[in-house]
Amino acid sequence: MIRLEHISREFIVGDQAVHALSDVSLHIGSGEYVSVMGPSGSGKSTLLNLMALLDKPSAGRYQLNGRDVTQLNDVELAGARRDNFGFVFQFFHLIPRLTAAENVEMPLVLAGVDSKERKERVADALERVGLTPRAEHRPDQLSGGQRQRVAIARATIMRPGAILADEPTGNLDSASGREIIHLLEALNGQGATLIVITHDADLGARAPRRVRLVDGMVAADEPAEHA
Repeated sequence: MIRLEHISREFIVGDQAVHALSDVSLHIGSGEYVSVMGPSGSGKSTLLNLMALLDKPSAGRYQLNGRDVTQLNDVELAGARRDNFGFVFQFFHLIPRLTAAENVEMPLVLAGVDSKERKERVADALERVGLTPRAEHRPDQLSGGQRQRVAIARATIMRPGAILADEPTGNLDSASGREIIHLLEALNGQGATLIVITHDADLGARAPRRVRLVDGMVAADEPAEHA
């Protein structure tokens, strides 16, 4: 699904060049469950942004489902993001004034899906994450674990092939964190590619394949067949 070939990302800070990623080559197949680990400043967030088409590499080639997306314009990148990825973040990023159902519905509204189909898909998504009784509650009326479940329902409402989770349990207590990772793993079991960015060694070790970044380079890649 994702093929990165000799990817580098360089930022200019003042008069200094900062190499956030250096010569990263990585292939993640459809349906894989991969964790990306490393210390702060290792390039995890930069790699996530590149895979998510939120940023462009300074050098190298990125193929997504066999399509070279390295030189796409902003409109094309937005379409590729919408069609391929769902995002789960540490801090939820829900819209405070909207209910849980309305937050989940937002990607469908932006995509122009008709009202009847939107309501059916939102109801199904909330049921899958166990939040049907909380559909009309705003984020400030939900627990942290419930907010993250809303975020997961929103991330999957467009039926993406891959879920990118950036520290998905980092803002939760241990019990809620376990619920969330089990939910994400269940989605992977149903065929979604799951990529988890984390500094938590225990969370990272759950994945059959573990990639470790150090100083913007792949220091280790434990393939699924060797896990």
